[in-house]
Amino acid sequence: MTHHNERAGPGLTGPGRRRGSDTPAHADVEHRLAGLADLSTRDLRAEWQRLYRAASPRLSRDLLIRAVAYKLQEQAKGGPNAALKRRLRTLAGQRAAGNGLTAASATSLKPGARLIREWRGQTHTVAVTEDGFEYDGERFRSLSQIAKRITGAHWSGPRFFGLAKANAKVENPGGPIESDVAAPGA
Repeated sequence: MTHHNERAGPGLTGPGRRRGSDTPAHADVEHRLAGLADLSTRDLRAEWQRLYRAASPRLSRDLLIRAVAYKLQEQAKGGPNAALKRRLRTLAGQRAAGNGLTAASATSLKPGARLIREWRGQTHTVAVTEDGFEYDGERFRSLSQIAKRITGAHWSGPRFFGLAKANAKVENPGGPIESDVAAPGA
């Protein structure tokens, strides 16, 4: 199948098919996806090998079905574009190196951005720095540490500041961003 470089969705490249497309290729993929549950584990492993051009790993039947389904859809509709692949490799490399994922890296917060959260009638402002966060004149490695300082209880820092759920106001160095989106560029 020939892949085009048209955008098929955020971070995706491919033939640019619309959802619910009535093309014969779309119908074929849908038919093949529906038939995966009827395949034996041996047949699923053979399909894995055909699609991934490698021996199938020791995965449960459910994961084999999911991986084969993903690859079929990727071939039909396109996969991640080069920029998304680079970003995922970078994040995987950071994790493998033991650096973990900070809220700043996971949501692409830029140094200079400010997170603003109101808690029990008091407004709390956190500045994003090159190496973490600054709150109340102190530096912190994680938003969770700051959330605990503010609330006295353990919280997911990204969730507390609305990065996991849009309820915080974020300010960029260029000025405040007031919208339903919690992080610039997210």
